[in-house]
Amino acid sequence: MGLAVGAAVAFAANTVPAHIIFPVVGRVQYVDDFGVPRPGGPHQGNDIVAAKKSPAVAAEAGKATYWTTSRSAGCMLYLYGDSGTTYYYIHLNNDVTMKNDNRGKCVKGTAYAVKNGAKVTAGQQIAYVGDSGDADGRSAHLHFEVHPGGGKAVSPYPYLQKAYKLLFTAKAGTPFALTLTGTVVSAAIDRLVMNVATSQAWPSALMLTKLNRTIAVSVPETALLQSVGPTDAARTVTNLTLAQKGDKVVVWTQPAPATLKAERGDDGILSAALIQFG
Repeated sequence: MGLAVGAAVAFAANTVPAHIIFPVVGRVQYVDDFGVPRPGGPHQGNDIVAAKKSPAVAAEAGKATYWTTSRSAGCMLYLYGDSGTTYYYIHLNNDVTMKNDNRGKCVKGTAYAVKNGAKVTAGQQIAYVGDSGDADGRSAHLHFEVHPGGGKAVSPYPYLQKAYKLLFTAKAGTPFALTLTGTVVSAAIDRLVMNVATSQAWPSALMLTKLNRTIAVSVPETALLQSVGPTDAARTVTNLTLAQKGDKVVVWTQPAPATLKAERGDDGILSAALIQFG
């Protein structure tokens, strides 16, 4: 009985979380290319194509460790997750400029965003997307692997499909604000649900486009409501509930300390400072 319970606990501890944090912040493209034949054998992960130097973030809380001696992987990082899962972040950035100059090294500030061996929180930026190793000269991308219990690789695809995608990344507790552009889904006195097409973060200036994501924003009494007409002259709106589904809307959020819930855009966590319709 004791052995059975112990085995069950060990199995549970080595289970990949049902909802990891998507490992790249920004616009991405990826397919389920796990197991696809490659010159060195079946592909052991999924390639997530993204802009060079896009933030790579921790899929879960754990310990980040550099690996810099593989010619094929280039600048690489292991994330030893608290769940017992090990994640591989491969082909990290090694360029000093936005060109493929290969003048950088596998060091903090170029490839990595944290110190070697750092304890990290879920969603914390740990690295930068690049094209090092045998990806040199190809489209910048993150080769991402998932190893439950530190064992054999499994397809990351189902975990990526269910992962939380972050609107921005910032050090916990530091101030942030967002500008969200989209259309109204529904409106109440103290709540606005919108379909967000574009998000821009402050102070990072990170812009995400083509989001097509539903986000609920809380609307305190102090929020300023405006309507913009054909002449672009703003006028005050007194009743949020007059907003109609499909109306164009821009929301500027109140500056607030960064949290994982805010980065995910959880229901009602973001608070509006200014809402502009039209």
